[in-house]
Order: sequence, then structure tokens, then C-alpha cells
Amino acid sequence: MTSKKLKLTELVGLSLRSFRAKPQRAALTILGMSIGIATVNVLVSLGYGLQFILIGQLMTTEDSLITMEISYPSESNLTIEPDSLEALKNFPNVAEISPVAEFPGEISTEGASTLLIDTRIVDSAYFRLAGILPNVGTALDATDGTIVSGQILTALGAPIDISALGQMFAITVLYQEADTSTITDVAIPKPFSLQGIILDDAMSPTAIINVSSLSKEPPFFRKVLVKAKNVDVLETLRDRLLGEGFLVAARIDLVTQARQITNIITIVLGAFGVTALIVSAIGMFNTMTVGFLERIYEVGILKSIGATDADVRYLFLVESSLMGFFGGLCGVVLGVGLGGIFNIVLSFVAVKYGGSAIDLFLTPAWFMVVILVLSAFIGFVAGWVPAHKAAKLSPKEAFDRR
Repeated sequence: MTSKKLKLTELVGLSLRSFRAKPQRAALTILGMSIGIATVNVLVSLGYGLQFILIGQLMTTEDSLITMEISYPSESNLTIEPDSLEALKNFPNVAEISPVAEFPGEISTEGASTLLIDTRIVDSAYFRLAGILPNVGTALDATDGTIVSGQILTALGAPIDISALGQMFAITVLYQEADTSTITDVAIPKPFSLQGIILDDAMSPTAIINVSSLSKEPPFFRKVLVKAKNVDVLETLRDRLLGEGFLVAARIDLVTQARQITNIITIVLGAFGVTALIVSAIGMFNTMTVGFLERIYEVGILKSIGATDADVRYLFLVESSLMGFFGGLCGVVLGVGLGGIFNIVLSFVAVKYGGSAIDLFLTPAWFMVVILVLSAFIGFVAGWVPAHKAAKLSPKEAFDRR
């Protein structure tokens, strides 16, 4: 009898018919594959979520990535004088600077005692270059506004939420000359309106105010934010600043280190998920092997009516690939669904205890596509040995084995 090559649609139809013939076995195999894929999906999504949250905290503004914070070593007792800021601004490859002064101070509000705090005196570019944004409220956009840490509000008995915004505070800055112990009180007669709150347990009680609201400029600065013209000259500018005796810290270094750490975490989590996927692949291989043994007579009939070795091989490979694809599809849906449920629960708990909603599990679209392709490939590999055995089986041998 003349051989006739089966079309792809015919191969798919025959493969789906085998699913209907043994629905429970097919469903359990797909379920096992789905659990393995879902495990990989959830664990990798956790890694990407951690990376997004961590790096998102560091990359709050684009300018902050090409900004460096410079200061003198504490043991040198050196400070950055106001007259040296202009020279610093004229350094090659410097696009912008933002000096930061830090002095002790006092803060009080009506009906509360005075609290000793740290004051941070900045200009309007500080938040953009530092990449710091308040958790509640907005960055400073007015000279009579202030941003405080949550510890200040707790000590003064004020609420640490949006309802505290607009509350008025009296602030006094205690200037101290760099080379003497002389202290000068710089009281600001106009009260400050609370414009934002920073929720950071590691931050001391601190109030951030704009230098333009002070009657007297700071006598010196502890650090300066220096923005490079672009990322290509960042290293050159860093070397120049180091040569001037400054300590230099760049946010881009933190982002790079954070990305490396989270990538390692994602790989480790993915490795645990791959273990579950391998177990699922072994189960699929077992299913295809049993299916081949049960269908030896069917293979003999197919070859007797003209099916080629390639037809038989493709029949088993299409069947196993479809099984892997369906397992991957169900696994992606299951993994994304579980991640979404975890996000809802975590966000509910975070908001209940005063935090903000978070998405800890994130699945990139490209990863879902990769998972589907990988699932089909795993199915293809799992079906290769049974398919090869079926293709080499002659009609006579098939009927003899029945």
C-alpha cells in the first residue's frame, strides 16, 4: 500500500482523540505539569517582585542615578564651605549640585512640648537628585513647608497619616560654627506647614526644610549632591572627586548591587521550581511510555494502512508536545492567579497596619511566553523515546505483541 504523509491537522486530531480516550490519565498528567510550572512561575515571580520593590525604592527619580553624594571623611573634621560650592559647580562634567546642611534643632507644635531633632537644610533640587520621596504627601514645593520623619509625629502625639498634613510646626535651627563650639539659634518666625512624612525606622527624628526659608544661610555643609552630565562621564567625575579627597557614594552602585543580589535570589528560587518541573517531566515521560505500550496494536494498524515511520513519530511527539503546552498554559494561569491572591492578601495586611499596598509577585509577559515554549519543549523531549520506539516498530512486530 502506498504511504501517505499525515497532515499536521490530522496529527493534532489523532492526538486529541487519545486525550479523549484516556481523559483521566491526560488530565492528571497535565495537572502534574501545571503544578510544576505554577511552582516555577510563583517562585520566579517572587524574585522579580522583590527586584521591582527594592530597585523601585532606589530608582525613585531618573536624575538620582547619575548623582553622587560627596562628603569629607569624618575623621578629617573638614566641612564644605559655601564659597567652595561655586568651584565644585564648575568641575568638568558637573551638571548640577545640591548642598545639604545638617544641624541640630528644635520642633514644637501647639499643645506639645519642644522636641530636640536633626534638621536637614536643602534646596529645591534635593529630592530630585537624592531620589528621596516622602511616603505620605509630596516633596517640598514651598518655602514654608517641611517634611518630617514619622518618629517626630509619634513623639509629638500627632497621627502618622494623611490627616497630619497641613499641621503647623515651629522649628528652630541651632547653627554651630565648624571650628568652634559657638551655637547660634536661627528661629523661623513663620510656622512650617507639614507637607510630607517619611516612614523610615532607621531615620532619626528629622525635619527637612528649604534653605530659602531661613534668614541666615548655613555656615557650612556636610555633604553635596553632585549630578553628572550623563552616565558616560560618571566614572570620570567620580575619580576627580576622589582625587579631591571626598568620599563618594553613587546611587547607581546601589542599584547595580541590588540587581545582582535580586538576580541571584531569582535564580535560586527558579532552581527550586525547576526541581518540581523535572518531577513533572518524569511523570509525563512515564505517561507517554505507558501510552506507547497500550497502543502498540494501534501503531501496527496505522503502519498497515500506509502511515510512515515519520508519521508515527510525529503523532507521539505532537501528542506529548500538546500535553506539555496545555500543562504550561494551565500552570501559567494557576501561577499568576496564586500570585495575584498573595498580592491581595499582603496588600490588605500592609494597609491594615498603616503601610501601602504592594505587589510582591510579578510575572513579566516575556517570562510567560518562555514558560509556554519551555513546557511544549519538555513535552517534546518526554515523548521522544516512546515516539522513536513506535516509529521503529514494524506492523508484524506490533501484531505479534498484542
